[in-house]
Amino acid sequence: MRIKYMLFTMMIFALVSSSYCSAEQTEKRVQEEAGMKKNELKEKLSPLQYKITRENGTEPAFQNEYWNNKKAGIYVDIVSGDPLFSSLDKYDSGTGWPSFTKPIDKDSVIEKKDTSYGMVRVEVRSGDADSHLGHVFDDGPGPDGLRYCINSASLRFISVDDLEKEGYGEYRKLFTSGNH
Repeated sequence: MRIKYMLFTMMIFALVSSSYCSAEQTEKRVQEEAGMKKNELKEKLSPLQYKITRENGTEPAFQNEYWNNKKAGIYVDIVSGDPLFSSLDKYDSGTGWPSFTKPIDKDSVIEKKDTSYGMVRVEVRSGDADSHLGHVFDDGPGPDGLRYCINSASLRFISVDDLEKEGYGEYRKLFTSGNH
């Protein structure tokens, strides 16, 4: 009986040890891949886009690309290209940043508690690329009373006329009468 117990204990130890090693190897591989992605993103993005999306930065109010954009179209994540917001839900909040009442798809963004700078806010990040987008506040005009205050540098605008050409043709339906 003691031999069986010792063999069983050795098998468990071997399994745990190999799991630990493979977890360690997996962590190392994940870190290497993240390093490669970081370098690729630094090449793909402007320094400001990188600072905003990867380092949780904020661009200056009224001095950014889309705060006053009135064109019809969608705004996609600068990193992944995932559709995030529609011009149909954009409004002038007076803050100097693009503001929206809601995302195109609630699952495309993640909301997280943010306690930086001595404030308590709700950070908005993109779902797939985990890009820092901005913050959401409860002082908006929409039915839910939300204001998604988003950094232009985290977005790329696709005009309605370019939706098909850019691979976003399925979003044209948002801009036909009766769909919003």
